[in-house]
Amino acid sequence: MALSSSERPPDWKQIEALPAFRNLLAAKRRFILPATVFFVVYYFALPVLVGYAPAFMARKIAGPVNLAYLFALSQFFMAWILAALYLRAAGRFDQMANDIKHTIER
Repeated sequence: MALSSSERPPDWKQIEALPAFRNLLAAKRRFILPATVFFVVYYFALPVLVGYAPAFMARKIAGPVNLAYLFALSQFFMAWILAALYLRAAGRFDQMANDIKHTIER
């Protein structure tokens, strides 16, 4: 889409210098980095535990259901919870971005 004569491209240097923009990037980093590390560790914990502690993971919990099955099922819930937390955080990120946009437009 071409810019009209009244519109000009954003001055990214100016936006980058805004404290609000740096706060937005820091807020995203504070959420995304720990969430990603948690997800990767939790996801790979199952195959690592099954490989290195098979007796522990084979422990029966209820009937034929063992700890490994419960851990695998819990990964679905963990992913949904992380997604819900991200949706909530993304709403805050969007509001911060809108505030920056309105600051730039003034």
